[in-house]
Amino acid sequence: MGTESSAASVEISEPLLHDSDDKIKAVDSDSDDRIPEWKDQITIRGLVVSAVLGSLFCIITHKLNLTVGIIPSLNVAAGLLGFFFVKSWTGLLGKLGFSVAPFTRQENTVIQTCVVACYGLAFSGGFGSYLIAMDERTYNLIGSDYPGNRAEDVINPSLWWMSGFMFVVSFLGIFCLVPLRKVMVLDYKLTYPSGTATAMLINSFHTKSGAELAGKQVHALGKYLSMSLIWSCFKWFFSGVGDSCGFDNFPSFGLALFKNTFYFDFSPTYVGCGLICPHIVNCSVLLGAIVSWGFLWPLISQYSGVWYPADLGSNDFKGLYGYKVFIAIALILGDGLYNLIKIIAVTLKEISNESNKQSNLPVVKEALAGDESSEVALEQKKRDAIFLKDRIPTWVAGAGYLGLVVISTATMPIIFPPLKWYLVLCSYILAPALAFCNSYGTGLTDWSLASTYGKIGLFIIASLVGSDGGVIAGLAACGVMMSIVSTAADLMQDFKTGYLTMSSAKSMFISQLVGTAMGCVIAPLTFWLFWSAFDIGSPDGPYKAPYAVIFREMAILGIEGFSELPKHCLAMCVGFFVAAVAINLLRDVTPKKISQFIPIPMAMAVPFYIGAYFAIDMFVGTVILFIWERVNRKDAEDYAGAVASGLICGDGIWTIPSAILSIFKVNPPICMYFGCVRSKKMYAPPPRPRPKIVSLGTYCCSQSIQRARRASKIPQLR
Repeated sequence: MGTESSAASVEISEPLLHDSDDKIKAVDSDSDDRIPEWKDQITIRGLVVSAVLGSLFCIITHKLNLTVGIIPSLNVAAGLLGFFFVKSWTGLLGKLGFSVAPFTRQENTVIQTCVVACYGLAFSGGFGSYLIAMDERTYNLIGSDYPGNRAEDVINPSLWWMSGFMFVVSFLGIFCLVPLRKVMVLDYKLTYPSGTATAMLINSFHTKSGAELAGKQVHALGKYLSMSLIWSCFKWFFSGVGDSCGFDNFPSFGLALFKNTFYFDFSPTYVGCGLICPHIVNCSVLLGAIVSWGFLWPLISQYSGVWYPADLGSNDFKGLYGYKVFIAIALILGDGLYNLIKIIAVTLKEISNESNKQSNLPVVKEALAGDESSEVALEQKKRDAIFLKDRIPTWVAGAGYLGLVVISTATMPIIFPPLKWYLVLCSYILAPALAFCNSYGTGLTDWSLASTYGKIGLFIIASLVGSDGGVIAGLAACGVMMSIVSTAADLMQDFKTGYLTMSSAKSMFISQLVGTAMGCVIAPLTFWLFWSAFDIGSPDGPYKAPYAVIFREMAILGIEGFSELPKHCLAMCVGFFVAAVAINLLRDVTPKKISQFIPIPMAMAVPFYIGAYFAIDMFVGTVILFIWERVNRKDAEDYAGAVASGLICGDGIWTIPSAILSIFKVNPPICMYFGCVRSKKMYAPPPRPRPKIVSLGTYCCSQSIQRARRASKIPQLR
């Protein structure tokens, strides 16, 4: 999956592997010359491993989507864990005397493609954005008296309709661009940087030296996965009842900064994200936290009673909460629209300038035939022949797309009644062109703008339908558009990976179909685990689902306009929108040695609404990586991704037993609370069994005492 700059989630790909072309060629020549048939590349053991890893990564993606919305690419972890599981399985069976088929890089590529297609639906399926924006909690959070927010525009999550929606829309993107795979990969020679990096990694696994390094990386991943899992389990025992207990609410920098969400919450997931995401992303997130929670919100709160009523609740859109949400939306839209226009302009320029495309496009550099050795030239021809060998008939792609359009056009109005059939049909007519633009742009820049296309569809459909159902229709249209363009870009990325690993295009296509089918089942099921076990959407809980509110507000804005914003909020939104465009423009026109230090507005926007705590965690991760690179750059390049994946996966695995305990109403035994107390006496537990309270206060504050009692549900001692 490419780099997704979006409001639904900001998906950041891991640092690319900067291998030289000589290394790629050496890896290829060091590999087994026998290329299995496409049917042999898809195996039962591979599909089983794909389902297991797909489930794990869906859980991780949901957790990140429902907490902060920043999702690092797990492609490397998918390839590495796929290699580890199958190698371990074949090694065990071999020792037991069974004859097993060798594990090839083509099978490894199929597993990676399947896993990415599966967990990709946990992101593009809208479980943390447009789907959950339709629910009753988000409606109540915005307020029943808020103009344009109608009780009729509520559809609560259900396992059945969500699974049906996934099956109806998720396969369209796979079929719409299949006929263009040769044009995108061979003719234009688009790099698809994440796909290229993944291919180089998989190729390296299947050499003698690469397999040795892969073994060490798996050991590092397992070590930090175990540490993360044990730490997450340990933290649970102190998290008590409510949302104010435990290490997740640790006032690392004092209670004054804690009040403004500046604290380290000991989350292995966010530290792991900091290790994977580029330094500029982590620093941009921290800068956004400092600007918003360090200066802007405290400044606006001083005008409480002047700019907005002082007696409003903390989540009332007519108060400070409205500034947080709408200014974040302004930054997101400014960044997204700028990059959309830029990439479309670059795409059109390069397509029209046929004569200069080879020199202008960031293609994979290849020496001319006269300068190449016969071995390298033969290797290149072999890649091309394998890629073109197992053709996918154009009529299959066309018939598949048309058939799915008919089914979807008939089904979508049943699931979402305000979204009329002719609006769905118009979306599918425009979708292939938008999917091509997004896939081409991803190949050039590794930047997928699926959410931006989705938000454009949201605004257009919401405004066309109007106040009578426009919110639901806009959110559903966002899902249609986002699913198609995201899946199409992922497929082209996978074709590039398959091309470089000498995998059959047909096996890539089928594995994408199988992975998508898995995702249509696994993504809703794993989301339902969260929905059943945790208080999803609570602004004071760990699973805030921040983009649910943002997407619903976008739909309302498409209908009602800006008339109900708090005082001066519109002017601030315009200012931040212009600032986002200007910062992006500055990044593009300045030399790289300067632009690499200019922040990314999209990353800055994330903490504006959520808080600063996760920015601290990610910055800790980036500091660790920075020091590691200075001490031993090679080790950092080899193992940082594995360590980060271990931290993220371990914390993600603990989510499963934690959710099961929550479903069965098993509460943590201790509430470790940091607040203000009147004396040195601790709060005593009530007569009936409740979590023990360990109160670590530093000074008196009657309001904080009341908050502590409400959060922990402990009655006042007389």
